[in-house]
Amino acid sequence: MSNIYPTITDKSELENGSIIAPRFNADGLITAVAQDFDTGEILMLAHMNEEALQQTIETGKSHFWSRSREELWLKGETSGNILFVQEILVDCDQDAVILKVRLEGEGACHTGKRSCFYRKIEADSEQTFLTQIVE
Repeated sequence: MSNIYPTITDKSELENGSIIAPRFNADGLITAVAQDFDTGEILMLAHMNEEALQQTIETGKSHFWSRSREELWLKGETSGNILFVQEILVDCDQDAVILKVRLEGEGACHTGKRSCFYRKIEADSEQTFLTQIVE
């Protein structure tokens, strides 16, 4: 798949218009944040290419592009932890999206945790370290 979406060069149209024209980076990707539809909790961050975005829109299930495996993947295809898309928000310059989702299964993270964001950075006078914030 390529060139599904138009390219818009007019900044006003890009930021205020009704045409979806994602601005994929040099690698053909946009950033995608998955957020729990009901609670607002951030579940994961991934990347989408044009095909992943289109498949997500068409199926209502979150698809992403794996940069490490260099392949399209359906979230939950092997784990059963599917992210069902309720809404897709696009940022002002259309280079990132938020997928508001409902999670079917135990967790969005490949580690088995509900969210990929289960640690926080802390620092004291001697060191900087991570602590777990979610079981």
